[in-house]
Amino acid sequence: MSKIHPAAVVDPQAELGADVEVGPFAYVGPHVRVGDGCTLAPRVTLLGPAEFGTRNVFYPGCVLGGAPQDLKYRGGPTGLVVGAENIFREHVTVHRGTEVDRQSGGITRIGSHNLIMVGVHVAHDNQLGDNIIIANAVQLAGHIRIEDRVVIGGASAMHHFVTVGRHAYIAGSTRVCHDVPPFVKVIGYDQEVRGLNAEGLRRWRMPDESIGKLKEAARLLFARRGVRTALRTADALRQIEANGLVADEHVRYLVDFLKRKMEIGVFGRAREHYRSDRAEDLDGFYRREEKE
Repeated sequence: MSKIHPAAVVDPQAELGADVEVGPFAYVGPHVRVGDGCTLAPRVTLLGPAEFGTRNVFYPGCVLGGAPQDLKYRGGPTGLVVGAENIFREHVTVHRGTEVDRQSGGITRIGSHNLIMVGVHVAHDNQLGDNIIIANAVQLAGHIRIEDRVVIGGASAMHHFVTVGRHAYIAGSTRVCHDVPPFVKVIGYDQEVRGLNAEGLRRWRMPDESIGKLKEAARLLFARRGVRTALRTADALRQIEANGLVADEHVRYLVDFLKRKMEIGVFGRAREHYRSDRAEDLDGFYRREEKE
């Protein structure tokens, strides 16, 4: 049986699962589905359309499911879908999708077992995987994809349409403007690759043999000596394929990720290649005076 504080507001069109706790001054809006065992601390706001899986925990001041901050949004019933056993710390904001993003289908998605810390903003149409840690005050622009088991340090900011490969580690205060390869550590204003995220891979029980092969590939791809250019990266990829490192599934994934970024990436962002909005989508904002 759910426990709803008398000072909370749950809209009649909302659906609560079993054993949900709703604290004082929390608000659950219409077309919101909350799974079994979720906990809403005081002053949590859940807006719809949105679906939340089981055993999610929402700390005070969270606002999830709000309309996107995007001039192209037309007010439609886009959505937010969240998996199970996530922790949303104080004042996290997560917005629904937009109608014009074909990649997301108008749905912002967050997987399961993620820890999203204080003051993080997850913008419209983002696609987050599982087992992600996002530290305080990280700002994620729209249309971003973050794959599984990524760690993002505090106060980092991420450009729209960026993809972050699985098992990547982004240091605090990093400016992320182009795709982050899987398995590596990046840091700083120029998003410099600082080698393999070996400790993170060991924590997730990746075989030592695979870690060793990824280290060999990383030395070829991200050596600090010399200037890093597209031509140099292409040559490193050819060497990795020639010496058989791609027989390892993880090395193959790294190679495929980088090839996709180089071959179809726009400003280093592969998802930007599939961007589906048009200049006309902004007319509702920029031509307001003409209509008036």
